[in-house]
Amino acid sequence: MKIKDIKDLLGAEVLCCEENLDNHVESACGCDLMSDVLAYVKDQAVLLTGLVNPQVVRTAEMMDMVCIVFVRSKAPTNEMLELAKESGIVIMKSERRLYEACGILYSNGLVAEAVAE
Repeated sequence: MKIKDIKDLLGAEVLCCEENLDNHVESACGCDLMSDVLAYVKDQAVLLTGLVNPQVVRTAEMMDMVCIVFVRSKAPTNEMLELAKESGIVIMKSERRLYEACGILYSNGLVAEAVAE
């Protein structure tokens, strides 16, 4: 799924790196615990979260994620947007709740991240 499709499905507002909306994502992760993201996310995923701090962007960068969607209309700080710009990570915000946003993406064909246990 392309990032621009995620934007449209969630009615999201793009805050950073709009030029990368044609990038493709393989899976999605809805999480507020960055330790879980580090443990379970593998590749080209979109992160949906309500957690607003710079560690979110740093974690996404470490995991080669291409997009972060802040739910519940949470807005990232200017520092977070600058970090994302440096890495080319698309930042969006949506009014949707985390559960609803994940459900919409899943029902439109974006798979959950496979977990190896």
